[in-house]
Amino acid sequence: MAVSDWDADSYAAKFSFVPDYGRDVIKLLHGEHLSVLDLGCGNGTLTKVLAGLGHNVIGMDMSRNQLALAKKTCPGIEFIEGDATDFTLDRQFDAVFSNAVLHWIDEDRQPDMMLCVRDCLKKGGQFVFEMGGFKNNQLIHDELERQFAARGLEYKTPFYFPTVGQYSSLLEGTGFAVTYARLFPRPTLLEGENGLEEWIAMFIRKPFAGLDDRLCKDIRRDAAEALKPKLLRGGKWYSDYVRLRMSAVKL
Repeated sequence: MAVSDWDADSYAAKFSFVPDYGRDVIKLLHGEHLSVLDLGCGNGTLTKVLAGLGHNVIGMDMSRNQLALAKKTCPGIEFIEGDATDFTLDRQFDAVFSNAVLHWIDEDRQPDMMLCVRDCLKKGGQFVFEMGGFKNNQLIHDELERQFAARGLEYKTPFYFPTVGQYSSLLEGTGFAVTYARLFPRPTLLEGENGLEEWIAMFIRKPFAGLDDRLCKDIRRDAAEALKPKLLRGGKWYSDYVRLRMSAVKL
């Protein structure tokens, strides 16, 4: 599932848009002073926001680097290490919240994650999340596939980007009722003149595993050059994000 060895400082410095956009997802939570599990909490930015709204929140992530930063910047909040597809907690929550995490989980492990979430929710508890949706970053992945093929290599998108229908079926099959679902494009500004190359280096690692560093840099450079007509606007890089935002309740 999700990467466990994040460069937490670089992530916080250059990719703060990830938690920033997640603030809107929090608005889907109904109720005050909820007990909330922030699943895939990362560096704790949104965990802290949830706590500031009066919720009793615990953050969970599998990245020790991110958790170390979270504990440093969010004193007084409990953080635990855990795998979203295989965890059991000694308490149940009013809600599970997750932002920009679930698409990192392989399709065949999605039901495992949903069962873990279901088991840690009270009856009627809320599962509120946003993730990459159908055709998320399609331009980028298609171009990387071309660059890999030109070098005799195979590129496989290392994410699961479902449609509303696909994910609703999974949720319903694991004991949830979907209460809200929206799939929408969100072109996202990337920082710096090398913003796209840096974004690829941070978020798309698995296909590059085992390749020479020089080759990786060449692929990222050539992909960015080819994508300039589509993703470079007014001298600024954008990624072609498509988001799936949903809420469901445990039956």
